[in-house]
Amino acid sequence: MSMTNLDASLELTKVHGLWTTMHETAVLSNDDDATWVNAPRSILQSALAALSGGRTSEAVAYFDKGFKFDDHALALEFTDKLRLTEFFEKARELFPDSAPEVVSLIESGDHAIAVWKLTATQTVPYGSLYRLPVCAHGSTIVRVEDRRIVEWSDYSDKASSWRMGLASYFTEWIEL
Repeated sequence: MSMTNLDASLELTKVHGLWTTMHETAVLSNDDDATWVNAPRSILQSALAALSGGRTSEAVAYFDKGFKFDDHALALEFTDKLRLTEFFEKARELFPDSAPEVVSLIESGDHAIAVWKLTATQTVPYGSLYRLPVCAHGSTIVRVEDRRIVEWSDYSDKASSWRMGLASYFTEWIEL
């Protein structure tokens, strides 16, 4: 098994579109050993890239049949691919100019963690329509088994409450 390993000499170094931190190992795609493609880090990166590009079906294809998706800021959980697809598509519809940027991406065992920054524009009706710039920071943690995502957890700051409109499409009203 041969791998091309790079140790970052700067605090943050960009290698083939991936941000790596000091002493973090980056495995390059031109390695003779193609197992990097099946690594949790690569699978998460590919799923995030698909979502960034609006390719919802491609992103959902990375999920296992028996997966669990949690967005902790919105208190949403999905275990059905159809509902997850609807969630990703509604997010794209409400925030078509969203631009996620992966700041750091690491792997440990069967887990991968992406730290990201999301910029978007929120349209707010207040007399007339106002377009407000939004910036949120967060992280995604996935667990991969047999090259499929079995657990996905999103964590973001509570300042991302601007996404609550998105959550309202996926929660039921409960009257007391």
